[in-house]
Amino acid sequence: MTMTGLQTVLDELKQCTLCADNFSHTPRPLFQIEAGAQIAIYSQAPGNKAHQSGVTFLDPSGVRLRQWLGVNEQMFYNPENFTIAPMAFCFPGYDKNGGDKPPPKSCARIWRKRLLSAMPKPALTLLIGRYAQIWELQSSAKKTLTETVAAWREYGPDIIPLPHPSWRNNAWIKKHPWFEEELLPHLRDRVALLLKG
Repeated sequence: MTMTGLQTVLDELKQCTLCADNFSHTPRPLFQIEAGAQIAIYSQAPGNKAHQSGVTFLDPSGVRLRQWLGVNEQMFYNPENFTIAPMAFCFPGYDKNGGDKPPPKSCARIWRKRLLSAMPKPALTLLIGRYAQIWELQSSAKKTLTETVAAWREYGPDIIPLPHPSWRNNAWIKKHPWFEEELLPHLRDRVALLLKG
């Protein structure tokens, strides 16, 4: 698809209110997409802080994600470096336990294939969380997020599955030391190489 085609999709996506009846807040699609980005981040959905600010990953999860990647805010929010396209583009609201609701399936069904077909294939795709991993890897995804992330070498070098960088995953990170000892150094090296190139 042409650049004009991608821009048409993005212009329509910015105006999307299809989930308005399901939210207690006004939909606010958030993404960072430019055709030339080397690295794509496919995550779950924006959180409330991102929703309020209008900037994806402008929260503690974003701070940790940038640490994982070895980049600063200026590098991260340069759309020539990173595409950020979550499985659902709007904050889905909170569940009864105070956690974020899952991304509405309708968002991916309506937008994802159309958007990804309009974008050039990135050199590196980061799959953050189970929803993105199942969508992208399909039958290659393992039974659990842990098994999928542990099998990261199987998907490389152009795909790396990751857990969500939320503080809620602190226990998971401590339980799986290989993540910080093996996967993150590889991730930082790949990102540095692509951004340098």
